[in-house]
Amino acid sequence: MRELARACVGVSSLAAAELLALRNRVPVPAVRVNEAAVATAFVSERHLRIDGRAPTSFAPLSGFWQTTDGWVRTHANYPHHRARLLSALGIKGTGLDRALVGMLSKELASRAAREVQETVYAAGGLAVAVASAPAAAGPALVETRRVGRSSPRLLAPARVPAQGVRVLDLTRVIAGPVGTRTLALLGADVLRVDAPQLAEDADAHADTGVGKRSTLLDLTSPGDRHTFEGLLSQADVVVTGYRPGALDRHGLAPDALLARHPGLIVAQLCAWGWSGPWADRRGFDSLVQAGTGIAAIEATADGRPGVLPAQALDHGTGYLLAAAVLRALSDRQATGGGRHLRLSLAGTASWLLHDIHPAPVQGEADLYDPGSWLTETESPYGLLRHALPPVHYDGAPANWNRAPARWGTDLPNWA
Repeated sequence: MRELARACVGVSSLAAAELLALRNRVPVPAVRVNEAAVATAFVSERHLRIDGRAPTSFAPLSGFWQTTDGWVRTHANYPHHRARLLSALGIKGTGLDRALVGMLSKELASRAAREVQETVYAAGGLAVAVASAPAAAGPALVETRRVGRSSPRLLAPARVPAQGVRVLDLTRVIAGPVGTRTLALLGADVLRVDAPQLAEDADAHADTGVGKRSTLLDLTSPGDRHTFEGLLSQADVVVTGYRPGALDRHGLAPDALLARHPGLIVAQLCAWGWSGPWADRRGFDSLVQAGTGIAAIEATADGRPGVLPAQALDHGTGYLLAAAVLRALSDRQATGGGRHLRLSLAGTASWLLHDIHPAPVQGEADLYDPGSWLTETESPYGLLRHALPPVHYDGAPANWNRAPARWGTDLPNWA
């Protein structure tokens, strides 16, 4: 995992340095990746403190559960996923989650893992049978294609690589927000847009909302849709983090966007890849680890499935997303046209499983001391202790220029 983390941050740093050099017509500044900075950032949600309080990463009903023939991994951090999980399994309870843990455990122990998986997914919940071995090679790590022949959008000389770039951020949870958080660090005006009926976890937003603004728009409302189209008409980049096809009904399919807005960069992120029987399923890092065999590789001595030391698929894919967008901005500067980029957690998992060969590192304890890579920032959420950004080149910003606003409280306009 260490090699994956280094590579993802390194390629993001290099893409940033190259774009800055292109804009300013100067040599590419030196890029250096600090192991401790990377290690700290890849578990940023664990280092976060809000007025001294540590957030809860996983709800009690999220985790590994034994079944009649193996194990299943559930994800129930969001209230609607929790409700669907319980409903799908016929569990009725209105008490605290810890009171339902025993009921859930007993029910799952009476069922087969794949039966649970399919029953819960059919109800709109989240559960994955834990694979007993690594899956075959999966989706490509990064897919990119040029679309159209619009003129180059020349970016003026700038102090930071993405200065003046407008990014519409339609992502949630960790991977997408880490990518757009990185673009915000590098100077982009990032506006996150969410539906008002799909609330984000406040602690998650406190971690990944730094540097960005956050607004709420209901795309089924004519007024909000008109506002969104106005934002879109002035955007350089649109980043989405939903299942393939989930936004198509709103006219946000990549080809439709690129036809209406030549020269736009559309970057898509999903869990399971862009084709195959799982493409239209919801997913999170923990579920992809379970389904691709990573959980089996990380199993404990007693045979219980395990996890990577970090949510590396989320964080790694986030930095790869930022790198792909920065690279696309450089390419568009030179050749014009729009760009369509696609990444997935499953693609990053496949890369980790099949293409990365770990090498020993000396002095590991010293490399991963997080003390120098944490800072404190006042915010509307309270005093945040948070990880500093690991993306670095000579002259790179050492921190974000703004604390996270409370989720959904910014006006829907460009800064």
